[in-house]
Amino acid sequence: MDSTFLANLSWSLAVLVHAAIIITALIVIPRGRKPTAAMAWILLIVILPGIGVVLYLVIGSVRLPEKRRAEQARIDGIIRGRVQQNALAMTDAEWPRWFQRVVQQNEELTALPASTGNAASLYGDYQASIDAMAAEIDTATSFVHVEFFIVAWDDTTRGFFAAMQRAVARGVSVRLLADYVSTRRLGNCKETLAELDRIGVTWAWMLPVMPFQGKYQRPDLRNHRKIVVVDGRVGFMGSQNLISRDYDSEKNIKRGLKWQELMTRLTGPVVASVNAVFLSDWLIETGEDLSATEHLAPDAIETTSARGAGASGTDGLLCQVVPSGPGYDTENNLRLFLSLIYGATEKVIITSPYFVPDEAMVYAITTACQRGIEVQLFVSEIGDQFMVWHAQRSYYTALLEAGVRIFLYPAPFILHSKHFSIDDDIAVIGSSNMDIRSFSLNNEVSLMVRGVSFVAGMREVEQGYRDAGRELTLEEWRREPAKATFLDGLMRLTSALN
Repeated sequence: MDSTFLANLSWSLAVLVHAAIIITALIVIPRGRKPTAAMAWILLIVILPGIGVVLYLVIGSVRLPEKRRAEQARIDGIIRGRVQQNALAMTDAEWPRWFQRVVQQNEELTALPASTGNAASLYGDYQASIDAMAAEIDTATSFVHVEFFIVAWDDTTRGFFAAMQRAVARGVSVRLLADYVSTRRLGNCKETLAELDRIGVTWAWMLPVMPFQGKYQRPDLRNHRKIVVVDGRVGFMGSQNLISRDYDSEKNIKRGLKWQELMTRLTGPVVASVNAVFLSDWLIETGEDLSATEHLAPDAIETTSARGAGASGTDGLLCQVVPSGPGYDTENNLRLFLSLIYGATEKVIITSPYFVPDEAMVYAITTACQRGIEVQLFVSEIGDQFMVWHAQRSYYTALLEAGVRIFLYPAPFILHSKHFSIDDDIAVIGSSNMDIRSFSLNNEVSLMVRGVSFVAGMREVEQGYRDAGRELTLEEWRREPAKATFLDGLMRLTSALN
């Protein structure tokens, strides 16, 4: 057969296949996906069809398998039923009407109500927060629930592991959840698991990628939550993982990197909601329902709904736990953040280590500036993740031009704290970054707090960031070399591939 004919035939087939791929992508990809994400996927497939199709097949789904999502919905239904049995009207609440609507929105999305009568304290010292959690475990008489994105047995966490061992020896039930991918990739993972087994902790993986055991989903969907609950009476939440401050990484040690975190210790009815998140995750991952023996959540949730209650004075802090992630139908954390920013009247102060917002978040922040609201953003001067750091930088020009004040936390520290405050009485703290990954791909947990005393404590933390770092000005930023800003824009495109 003529070689020219074969060549033409090959090219024709290639063109047809390419066209078929693009047409299929145009039909399939936009369904249920944000336009920016859909355009990013289609652009990748048009430019690199082979790589693009493979990547889409591997990481194209932003939702967990239907079975997992159905189980989350079933659990939420149980909680919602218990809450509604004792629900009170919100019309007499002391907080502003717009804030009542935010509380209502959170409960509608997650089934978890707000509650009053809570107390909270902040821990910004890395070792002190781990020691505080260990000290509470030493007081446990019934159960200890531990859930972290990353778990490691090292010099920083030995006291925590020792406290769990003492609890087990006292007959306390100690259960631990760790994210599969993030913990497994640690160099000392085998030693960590062996230590958990040795001391008698009952542990399980979160979101395991085990296709041959029927446990598989998009491999970069992760459980990013950080939770400790002791006896249902004390809880901890925040940004910190159970690992050394340098993450036991040779690369980080070589660069001298150290993580700066913020955790909160909670007492009061809100601990029941924190525990409910753990119980839900444990049930989904293991099939074991602990609600009959290690809950305290249903009774507490039933009797402490914040509807109709005040949020100040003798009632203490109003708190509401907001879990989010690909197990839900919508982005619970993003909706919370947007609602609070649009409700702000004086100031918005954001701390996020990985700040890669979607269009809605950018508009909310810049619109706040246009309303005359003071907006500040705390980020790290350097990054530990190349692509995310450059994508984050790509937003600086628009933010600075809108009037956002950006403060850079100094090297060699990675400001890993995740929190923000609204005016002088509302704050959010938890595991969620303000980036597309945390909004869509990670299981996160956030805590909304209304209380002047709590926000005052957060203001002290924020001032510490200012004192340690420096402010980035628009004039300085405009002097950035073109090579760096080119990478910023390029990485911004990749961030939309969710």
